[in-house]
Amino acid sequence: MRRAARKDANQKLIVEALRACGASVHVLDEKDLPDLLIGFRGHTILMEVKDGRRNPSECKLRPGQQRFFDEWRGGRVVVVLTLEAALSVLNSTPQKGAI
Repeated sequence: MRRAARKDANQKLIVEALRACGASVHVLDEKDLPDLLIGFRGHTILMEVKDGRRNPSECKLRPGQQRFFDEWRGGRVVVVLTLEAALSVLNSTPQKGAI
């Protein structure tokens, strides 16, 4: 039986803040997928949350995650280390249909 993926300490805070901004947020619990599936302004964003307070070597993508990032052909997929970075991703997302 597979154990639940370890969550970074800042993930709960980031999820709450993204939802407060009006984003739909679903936590993904698959080993090699990004942590969060986000819907915002008609766009889909996949977000991997790493804890920027940890040692930089602990913030790297695991091999399976890196493979996912390399092979993904869909919408945005990003890694964030802080709440500010996650909010910046939302703020840089245009309205659907905007150029």
